[in-house]
Amino acid sequence: MSIATLISLFGYKAWANSELFALLATLPAEHAEEFHTCVRTLNHVYVVDSLFRAHLSGEPRPFDDTNTKTTPSLGQLREEVAATDAWYQRYTSSLTSEEASGVLDFTFTDGDRGRMSREEILLHIVTHGGYHRGNVGQVLKSISVVPPRDLYTRFLHQSEPARRAV
Repeated sequence: MSIATLISLFGYKAWANSELFALLATLPAEHAEEFHTCVRTLNHVYVVDSLFRAHLSGEPRPFDDTNTKTTPSLGQLREEVAATDAWYQRYTSSLTSEEASGVLDFTFTDGDRGRMSREEILLHIVTHGGYHRGNVGQVLKSISVVPPRDLYTRFLHQSEPARRAV
């Protein structure tokens, strides 16, 4: 996979997260249980993103599990996710092809050992986030709320309108 594609995918991830958080901020109070499920799910994504960020940067693991015991507020989580998305965008923008293929050894939160290339880690972060945004979308559909259209093609055509001119 090219570095340009990774950069684009992390732009897409940040865009999709922003759209989803904006919608969740408008959810009526009568859907508190579903709202909580959505925030817990997105917090899990944030924690996993943070764990792999630590692996990529050689920093200590910031969490000992794949979710936190307490649930952050939507506003707090939104800020943390935006900062983490921005970090991944900067990281991919500065990555070389040689660095992307470099393999890292790490330990998962359950104690199992792992080995992945930086490129594989980055692809995991993108696909893992998309999977769980889809989970949140299903929760929203269950309460008759239309989730954002979380499509890479939509992102590409909105971020590069000239693509529609062909």
